[in-house]
Amino acid sequence: MQKNILIIGGTGLIGATISQILKSRNPDCNVFIGSRKKSNSANWLTIDVMDYTTLSEISKQTIDLIVLCVNDKLNNVLYYAIDNQIDYIDITKPTPDLTEAFSIAGNEKKLSSKIVFSSGWMAGIVPGLIQDLENSTKVELFVYYSVKDKAGESSAHFMAENVSKPFLRYQENQPVTIRHFLDSEKYDFAFEIGKRQVYNFDVPDLFILNTIEKIPTVSVKMTYSSKLVTRLLGIFQSVRLFDRLSLKNRRLLFSANGKGDKTTFEVLASTTKGMTKTVLLSDNGQSELTAFATVLHIEKLGSTSFSDGIYFSHQLYKSNEMITALATNKTIKINTFKL
Repeated sequence: MQKNILIIGGTGLIGATISQILKSRNPDCNVFIGSRKKSNSANWLTIDVMDYTTLSEISKQTIDLIVLCVNDKLNNVLYYAIDNQIDYIDITKPTPDLTEAFSIAGNEKKLSSKIVFSSGWMAGIVPGLIQDLENSTKVELFVYYSVKDKAGESSAHFMAENVSKPFLRYQENQPVTIRHFLDSEKYDFAFEIGKRQVYNFDVPDLFILNTIEKIPTVSVKMTYSSKLVTRLLGIFQSVRLFDRLSLKNRRLLFSANGKGDKTTFEVLASTTKGMTKTVLLSDNGQSELTAFATVLHIEKLGSTSFSDGIYFSHQLYKSNEMITALATNKTIKINTFKL
């Protein structure tokens, strides 16, 4: 287990939760917090990811692993980790930024650290829930999002910045251009949620499952706990209202002020042998699920010998290991069915 871990964005919702869980499970770890804010607290580094020069603060400590919890559009932290041979986990990147970062890391002639991209849904755990990943021909992800749940600022900013932009799903390895909150269909969720209208939704798993894991057909759809909100977002997109709203107003529209609620999602995976459904429910909501999964990735990276190189978080685990690890948290329920 790495002893000195730097969490950049450690004062935010997700970063602070990661720090809390990590220290409770690994009291021998030395956790540093990186933030633009200034503080005289011990183990505090004043860092602005938009200013590469501030990353020199990292060199004043012996950091084994950087966990990035803020949107680093310039990839300054990635470049710094590569140049200084420090292990790196990023849980923040939307699909376009992830593909760029993956390209940057892939163009390095020789990596002398582990670069882990964990920006898929809930810290990249979806591929780890698919029991026959190598032989899957189609994967569908259905997300139920509660408007009462906590959400970090970056989530609202991502939706505000990207809701009007087209993105890609994949059909038999052919990219299909789509937009958020269109192409609705009914889906019957477990855990007594029932049938809901679900709409197109962009998460990095579309890229990860198709481009990295070579699954020909991949789609993601989501619904809100409020049927009215779900329907209105579909209407807003169909009449192009998002195009006319300012970025500020779109951020207000997608900001979440909830105090916490359950979160759930379901993964349907098809192979030549049949179909399986995996359903996951987290009683403590998406922020804690994301943080807990990230801590599992940190622990896995620190307790297992991996060669230097590029990884997606599910690639740190053997078959079924991720499900077993997540199930150690009593607030998380996972069920898998053959259909």
